[in-house]
Amino acid sequence: MVRRSKKNEPETLRKQLAVLIADFESRLLESSLREQVLALVPATHVLRDLGSSLINDEGCNSARERILAYLMKYPREIIHGDELMIVAGISEYARRIRELRVEFGWSVLSGNTLKEMIEQQEISIEDLNVSDISCLKTDIYALMSSEQDREAALRWNEVNELRRTKVSTKEKILTYLRKNVGRPVTGEELRYLANDSKEWARRTRELRTEDGWPIATKNSGRPELNVGAYLLEEDRQAEVHDRKIPDPVRVKVLERDRHACRICQWSHIRKIPGDPRTFLELHHIEHHADGGENVLGNLITLCNVCHDDVHRKKISNNFLFELIHSE
Repeated sequence: MVRRSKKNEPETLRKQLAVLIADFESRLLESSLREQVLALVPATHVLRDLGSSLINDEGCNSARERILAYLMKYPREIIHGDELMIVAGISEYARRIRELRVEFGWSVLSGNTLKEMIEQQEISIEDLNVSDISCLKTDIYALMSSEQDREAALRWNEVNELRRTKVSTKEKILTYLRKNVGRPVTGEELRYLANDSKEWARRTRELRTEDGWPIATKNSGRPELNVGAYLLEEDRQAEVHDRKIPDPVRVKVLERDRHACRICQWSHIRKIPGDPRTFLELHHIEHHADGGENVLGNLITLCNVCHDDVHRKKISNNFLFELIHSE
């Protein structure tokens, strides 16, 4: 039976460990290999007890609770698995992280997921305060939000069902996002959905930049979203001529227009229940299919309602052109 770590006063445990290590000097000189190994077992137990005793917060009695408490003290910081093994007092810390993510709805992203999002420019390296993405490996973790997502367990059931279907990665991701339209999901969910394939981040980005689905991230125009979150804003594709806008251009247009509709001034911070305005779109003044370029002077930010009015010819493109060039 696996021994559970036992909490005690850290200083008491430190002294016990020091005695065991000091006594081990004679073991190295006189004992057999097995006697040396057996002599280290008590030291290993005390070391685990010491690690699990460092967090004295109320209610932190289990390994999972201690891991969460540690992550909560350092949100959005890169945490090494060895750190979590110490505070958990067990070697099976990865299983506890999965429980926090899947069963309890905590947005704990792995190093692999973060690295793949950076490579697709969905998040920036500055968001994680690291200098080199090579450090983002399997045993790296970061808690991206200090708020628990209580719907996550239900979503993970959806992920498991959809993961087993025989369709493409892109189709799985789109289906899942459409099931959760208007609700943020994490990159970890999408990566698992794609059977841990590295292509998940690129396919998700293609859905936005090539297929016209309004999938928002912190770096693509919704700065209020948590790092690592994806949000399908509306269950509809953009008009064909308003697709294929590169993300850097998209962000520049939104920043120029102060993340608000240029006609009615609606923005996400003004969102209220019952308002038909639910998200922002970019519109080509001269249609892309007619030679209109993906440049600042040919793109304008509109809410979904005003955008529909433009396509119904209630608002002229000449008016929009004058609007962005009158500044």
